[in-house]
Amino acid sequence: MAYIINLKTHSDKRGNLTVIEDQIPFPIKRIFYIYGVDDSKRGGHRHKTTYQAAVCLHGSCIVSNNDGTKKEEFILDNPQKCLILEPKDWHEMHNFTTDSVFMVFASTIFDPNDYIYEEYK
Repeated sequence: MAYIINLKTHSDKRGNLTVIEDQIPFPIKRIFYIYGVDDSKRGGHRHKTTYQAAVCLHGSCIVSNNDGTKKEEFILDNPQKCLILEPKDWHEMHNFTTDSVFMVFASTIFDPNDYIYEEYK
């Protein structure tokens, strides 16, 4: 089941520093980010083995999730919010603000055979 963790952030008059290490519950093998998104939906899949951690570094977006039992929506609108997605979590990102930068940390390197595109019924 997908869930939000709040990343440890150190703030003072100079700004904010958010820490990733030791907070993501899996070893990170791949990092990518999405930006400049129009009104399209992104994602639309789940995985066989890959765990993911998603953070909207700037702007906001909505992640719709379906784990086969429960459908939920998560609003990622703060770079301290991190959405953990398990392999069974079919997810789709949408409603990106024009300034959004959406970063994903994945437990595996890219493998096209790891993707399942059909949503649960």
